Amino acid sequence: MTSQLINAVLLGGYYAVLATGLAFMFSVMNIINLAHGAFIILAGFGLFVLGSDLGVPLPLAIVIMIGVMFVVGFILHRVVLSRASGGGELLPILATFGIAIILDNLMFQVFGADSKSLAPMVGDLAWASYELPGFIFIGKISVYILTAGIVMIGALEWMLRRTTLGHRIQATSQDRATASLLGIDTGRTAAIATGIALATGVVAATALGLRSAWGPYDGSAQLLFAFEAVVIGGIGSLWRVLIGAMILAFAQSMGAMIHPQGFLISGHLAFLAAVFVRLGGRSFSLKSLLAKGARA
Repeated sequence: MTSQLINAVLLGGYYAVLATGLAFMFSVMNIINLAHGAFIILAGFGLFVLGSDLGVPLPLAIVIMIGVMFVVGFILHRVVLSRASGGGELLPILATFGIAIILDNLMFQVFGADSKSLAPMVGDLAWASYELPGFIFIGKISVYILTAGIVMIGALEWMLRRTTLGHRIQATSQDRATASLLGIDTGRTAAIATGIALATGVVAATALGLRSAWGPYDGSAQLLFAFEAVVIGGIGSLWRVLIGAMILAFAQSMGAMIHPQGFLISGHLAFLAAVFVRLGGRSFSLKSLLAKGARA
């Protein structure tokens, strides 16, 4: 039982890494990015090319890809999202859905259907573990992923609350018209926020690549776990995403203990329970699921 609880915490750390970028983009831009999973997979392929094909060490490859994905996010907002946002609530969702389909098929054409992994880039660390009392072993990579998720969420929260850029991002997300009157370049600020959201996907891609193999169409599964974690935790603080990720992971772990097929089913049940609680009898919309408890 102790081993299962520890593994649930570590799995929750992975889900938190997946969900942070999705939650950040909604909380500061009110856009549900359905291409979030596809961009994680794209970042993973970028890391694979840099590491396996070009021989770049993984830490340096991560830094390079963070810069690349930030630029991609900046351009994405300038070219697509800024225009889509002016067409109502549904158009940005449809736009990101279309982008996800394009990216999935493009990655399939370029990289093929073979699964990739980043584990060979870290050598023995891929299977190294810590031994805890009671003859319990936990993977070092899982611990590092949990640590990375906590550090990333803490850094983003500090940035939003303590820096000038963070204050501009919050002002832009709350009232663009008023922010513009205060001299804030809302378009540029929103583009930077999108870049930051996509840059966090590099950390998620690293976690995915070190935990398991992935293929070009695996983005939808990552998006599903991220979305469920965000809905369960709610928006208000990125720390709520960590809580939601932990609840999802614990639900899945308890379900797996009851029945081998209960892993995914119990996670979905936890998600549905959160849906009913958050809607509270109101009319259904994707944004109403996430917006309850939004940043004041």
